[in-house]
Amino acid sequence: MQKRRRRTLIAGLLAGLWAGAQPALSASAEYLQTYVWTVPGKMFGGFSGFEIDQDGKWFYALSDRVALYWGLIERDDAGRITGIKLAGQRHLKDSKGRGLPNGGYTGDSEGLAVAPDGSIYISFEGLHRVMRHLRPDAPGTPLPRPDGFDSFQRNSGMEALAIDAEGSLWTLPERSGELTRPFPVWRFKDGKWDQPYTIPRSGNWLPTGADFGPDGKFYLLERDFWGVLGFLTRVRRFDLGPDGFTNEEVLIETYPMRHDNLEGIAVWKDDQGIRLTMISDDNFFFAQRTELVEYRVTD
Repeated sequence: MQKRRRRTLIAGLLAGLWAGAQPALSASAEYLQTYVWTVPGKMFGGFSGFEIDQDGKWFYALSDRVALYWGLIERDDAGRITGIKLAGQRHLKDSKGRGLPNGGYTGDSEGLAVAPDGSIYISFEGLHRVMRHLRPDAPGTPLPRPDGFDSFQRNSGMEALAIDAEGSLWTLPERSGELTRPFPVWRFKDGKWDQPYTIPRSGNWLPTGADFGPDGKFYLLERDFWGVLGFLTRVRRFDLGPDGFTNEEVLIETYPMRHDNLEGIAVWKDDQGIRLTMISDDNFFFAQRTELVEYRVTD
């Protein structure tokens, strides 16, 4: 999202003034909280990927400038976020152990998925690819790169990345090429990529994040952009089976200016049900902010 800062100037100003003024359109998820996260330093921000453990506390957050943050989310007895303790931050490395460029063609990190063994997978725009890191400070190992990734539009690649219970990675490009064309979904399984399924596209909604929930369902975070009116947020949920992505449900659909530019999503469960925790990309722009936004699924 670094290249979109100019067109979000007015939207960011309005969002800063009116954020939260409008309710969500959908009633399938209950809004719980917006927590504004701040850390001193010019490199903080631009978050496009987010992962959280099943206690809703330990987290990873990925900036689109190849910086990975991790730490502990503090909560009260009702489960509301009261603070964030940052435990560490690292600049990601390439396969030779060198620091990746801070943004640009090879350093635009977007999607994040963490495997049960702790491996960290990160998808990139620009040079469209996925890399695996054994630890935040370890060199990245590039996964095989299929020819199909070359068809992704510039600055509209793999913003969403998720890992299922079997360890397969799932991703899709931010744009499909036409408003009526479904999004192609790519899978990395048994050491190779294929593109077995699609997800229907509707209007200007574009995917920015994805996760598999504890219920085994696939959750897709999307946004729309209405110019001076700012960003809209939508979350769709799907079953995934032999016939692909089915039983689509819209859990959240907001008016503009309800939230900032939400790009990362993590799905987990507490004693009150499934929660969605999302993080915003502030584009390193003074009029936007880094938000952690939480909803509880009610259906």
